[in-house]
Amino acid sequence: MSAAALARAGEAALHRRLAVLEAEHAVRRTTARYMALCDVPSGALADETLASLFTGDAIWEGVGPLYARKFGRIEGREAILAMLTRYLPPTPHFSVNAHFLSAEQIDVCADATQATGRWLMLQASRYVNGGAELIAARLEVDFVPCAASGAWLMRHFRTRRLFDAPWQVTPSPTDT
Repeated sequence: MSAAALARAGEAALHRRLAVLEAEHAVRRTTARYMALCDVPSGALADETLASLFTGDAIWEGVGPLYARKFGRIEGREAILAMLTRYLPPTPHFSVNAHFLSAEQIDVCADATQATGRWLMLQASRYVNGGAELIAARLEVDFVPCAASGAWLMRHFRTRRLFDAPWQVTPSPTDT
């Protein structure tokens, strides 16, 4: 192989590695935006919506005995949005809700056309009825890039509840 061919091969490999790293970053950003939009109060940025984070044919699925029964399998962006908004303002469900992610693993296929992310999620919630709980869940989410925007979108979101525990939540006073 000539020096020029080796250089081209090295450059192509570098571009593939860069595409994978950029995909990992985009997957991480999409997931962080999802969690922020599910927080109460919301961490939404201007003109940002939960719908913009999912493919049109996305699936949101509760797995395991508890979440399969509670959530089941929801198909389609609009159906997912309808389910999620049942838990978000203005619907009175949470008074405070915060999500924390850890144990991140993101696997991007070599050609950067799909990815799967796995996290442990901790959710600290206070409900409008005064109850509060801490929930731990395992998330596994499949992503694909959006050709139009370059953003990576959720194609299949799976959540499995691991445990819950009583929790004392004292929200800080809001600035008015």
